[in-house]
Amino acid sequence: MADEEQPQIYLVTPPEVALAEFAPRLEAVLDAHPVACLRLELATRDADAVARVADGLREIAHARDVPLVVAEHLALVERLGLDGVHLTDGARSVRKAREMLGAEAIVGAFCGTSRHQGMSAGEAGADYIAFGPVADTGLGDGTVAPRDLFAWWSEMIELPVVAEGALDAARIADLAPVADFFAVGEEIWRDADPAAALGALIAAMG
Repeated sequence: MADEEQPQIYLVTPPEVALAEFAPRLEAVLDAHPVACLRLELATRDADAVARVADGLREIAHARDVPLVVAEHLALVERLGLDGVHLTDGARSVRKAREMLGAEAIVGAFCGTSRHQGMSAGEAGADYIAFGPVADTGLGDGTVAPRDLFAWWSEMIELPVVAEGALDAARIADLAPVADFFAVGEEIWRDADPAAALGALIAAMG
């Protein structure tokens, strides 16, 4: 895919969001760069807390024609008028999510480093598969999604593939020919100027 077309940016929120402080930073990023999708992924599992943030972000994203998906919280999608869900348990919940949300909703699946989980999620109705992290993050067991996985997927499978976790300019340059999307989050939000930080990562795609 990316041989003909540059990968797109799939923006991920920080794990903690104070709306008053985060909203202008998000607006600056969305106004500076094309973003294919925004994912709300908070550390908290409190549905009410997630819903409060989702309400604020939905207005910002939809005003710019950017779909907003939420990590895990299936029940919030229809209730809050969100565009879909990002699942982090591989293929396990994809079929249920598709049945609940219907054909038009975005259903994505994070599959770690497992080609098998990715294929199963695709067969169950996922719209995209995410693999990662692409480098050691110091968390988990140190398993990394290798470039070969993305190369195989982009050659053999039509379903879009997302690279995420521990991205930097060098890894983005390396993966750009074999990824459809880069899920970028903390890589830019910890920067004083996230819009400029994202611009540098986009430039690395060549």
